[in-house]
Amino acid sequence: MEIDATLLSRLQMAFTLAFHILFPTFTIGLSGFLIILEGGWLRTGNEVYLRLYRFWSKLFALGFGVGVVSGIVLTFQFGMNFNGFTHATGNVLGPLFSYEVLTAFFLEASFLPIVLFGWGRVGAKLHFFATVMVALGTILSSFWILSANSWMHTPTGYALHAGVFSVTDWWQVVFNPSFPYRLAHMLMASFLTGAFVVAGVSAWHLLRGQHMVPARQAFATATLLAAIFAPTQILLGDLHGLQAQRDQPMKVAAIEALWETTEGAPFVLFAIPDSEREMNHFELSIPKAASLILQHHPDGRVLGLNEVPRDQRPYVPIVFYAFRVMLYIGFFLLAVAAIGIVLRVRGHLFDRPWFLRLCVFSAPLGFIAVVAGWVVTESGRQPWVVQGLMRTAESATPLPVNSVMTSFALFFLVYNLLLATFLYILYRIVDHGPEETVPEVARAMTRTAWYPTP
Repeated sequence: MEIDATLLSRLQMAFTLAFHILFPTFTIGLSGFLIILEGGWLRTGNEVYLRLYRFWSKLFALGFGVGVVSGIVLTFQFGMNFNGFTHATGNVLGPLFSYEVLTAFFLEASFLPIVLFGWGRVGAKLHFFATVMVALGTILSSFWILSANSWMHTPTGYALHAGVFSVTDWWQVVFNPSFPYRLAHMLMASFLTGAFVVAGVSAWHLLRGQHMVPARQAFATATLLAAIFAPTQILLGDLHGLQAQRDQPMKVAAIEALWETTEGAPFVLFAIPDSEREMNHFELSIPKAASLILQHHPDGRVLGLNEVPRDQRPYVPIVFYAFRVMLYIGFFLLAVAAIGIVLRVRGHLFDRPWFLRLCVFSAPLGFIAVVAGWVVTESGRQPWVVQGLMRTAESATPLPVNSVMTSFALFFLVYNLLLATFLYILYRIVDHGPEETVPEVARAMTRTAWYPTP
């Protein structure tokens, strides 16, 4: 494979995007948990909920800060490395990115200071409202970003004149065919990842015999949420797969490493795809399972990569392996969540060290699955940057190879330093754990809470 400026620009964008997506996943997942914690405190007056809220809000703020810093860079890369794409799609995607700033970032930036520093300055109900608004901001951010990205996969509501897209119907642009499925799938992935992060941190505290009361409460809540989110995510993934089969069949063909259109297509558990020979080596598969999943019939017809010329196919190995990383992690997390339910019913949720260690091990897996899912999504669309209408090669800025190589190296260095700093601060906060006592300014807010005070 020839290393040129376009490929380097794509690798740079892939690296910075993979880095950035970790933090919206983290904050979306935690935002819902913060609502549960503060709602529990307001409803019951139990200070354990408040201690947990103050602890996890610190981690939320840390993730939010790094997410903002790493996200700004992505916007600049569109202009620097992909000015052809910016020129062609600016009329469509520019407003969507602007709406994300005007709605999502406005809510997050406006109400996060109240969440972090409003203790003793605002009432409990207003503080809870601020928490809800911050959570809404994280969801709105996903809404607009995924709407823009989904339009690139399933473009609708546009007109194309002289290589420039313009909008004919904003409703069709925003609610394009793949958007509802991808939004639901991404949000649920974030909630599931957040649940396992909370479960993993709480299990770590339980194994060390520290902060036992809040750790038990957080662990019980997180494992219950995981048992709800894991099967829901698999169901949403199946629905998204049916949509992709309808709108982007070559992406699905690459996922399945299916070279020929087949009735009764197998699901390949493992193989080494060979794009040159258009075959799979060492294939291990389940007969007719792909047709059953994608067509809901064991003899259903699934389109193969032979339906299009080679220059219109995704690079199969990347899509094939990334999808299986995502899929196998998803079912692994489902199994962990199911074990948690069994232990809960039997009254052994907290006293099985092997299960606590399993939850600690599982804590980062959701992030790996999310990155793998995005690799599938973006690589599966290739060679198109706007599906069927604009090739990725046409979108790139004609830059010197050395220029892109230098910027990529700098991004790699700075982002890894940023990640190391984030992990160090994260470890310090987690190691310190929840507060042993609630500050008086926070306790005083209970006077305006929603439960009767004695």
